[in-house]
Amino acid sequence: MSYANFSLSLEGHIAHLQLNRPDAYNSMDQAFWRDLPAAIRSIDEAAEARVIVISSTGKHFSAGMDLEVFSNPNPTLFQGERGRQAEGMRRLVQQLQACFNVLEEVRMPVITAIQGGCIGGAVDMVCAADMRYCTADAFFQVKETELGLAADLGTLQRMPRLIAPGLARELAYTARKMPAAEAMQAGFVNRVFDDQDSMLAEVMQIAQQIAERSPLAVTGTKQMMNYARDHSVADSLTMMATWQAGMFQPTDMIQTFTAKMGKTTPDYEGLRPVTEPLT
Repeated sequence: MSYANFSLSLEGHIAHLQLNRPDAYNSMDQAFWRDLPAAIRSIDEAAEARVIVISSTGKHFSAGMDLEVFSNPNPTLFQGERGRQAEGMRRLVQQLQACFNVLEEVRMPVITAIQGGCIGGAVDMVCAADMRYCTADAFFQVKETELGLAADLGTLQRMPRLIAPGLARELAYTARKMPAAEAMQAGFVNRVFDDQDSMLAEVMQIAQQIAERSPLAVTGTKQMMNYARDHSVADSLTMMATWQAGMFQPTDMIQTFTAKMGKTTPDYEGLRPVTEPLT
């Protein structure tokens, strides 16, 4: 399937989604908000990929929300009784939030490779990823307060869990740019590279390492780490024990040890594709 805002390829159990509107600074137009969650869900449902890499083209990773989305709003949002207007706006924001929530919900880890500007809604997106890598010229800007609104698609909720809360508040209140070196020091990105080519080469190597691990072990690790982020240590340990009691089987461990003894690469069974209920 083709998409208006990005290309999607699959090779060696690695799904690579690459934003490809460089002339528009990879801004997020109406088609983007429809296609991104559809593409991620299709990857999850097919279960052929074991890791997802999101990269971009051109000078900037993404300038965030396309101005056309602001300039051509649905007129019905601002018509009719006030309470119903508010309920409709709330539902719209939740629908947009769901477009990035899918990066957490997908069973496979999501890695973002960022060059140049990562602005506004793009920060919301990368905050929902499992890992972030960037080039030396990259910067991150929570631009919404500069535009007269609060960031509403996940940055304010996720960023304080990724970096020091005080720094997250400074970035959100001031809308200043956080350069790559500061993002690295703050722990927002895992590594900084001199250029996009070297970054993408290294990110693909990391993705390959993930793809070579047991898909069941990796998805369990992702789910347990996400659960632990939002719950107490005690609750998270209980959930971990429940996961192991239900999902752990010796099959993949036996295959791992057999491969090590034979100096071969284990060939793990993939996750099950998602099908319609009762089919």
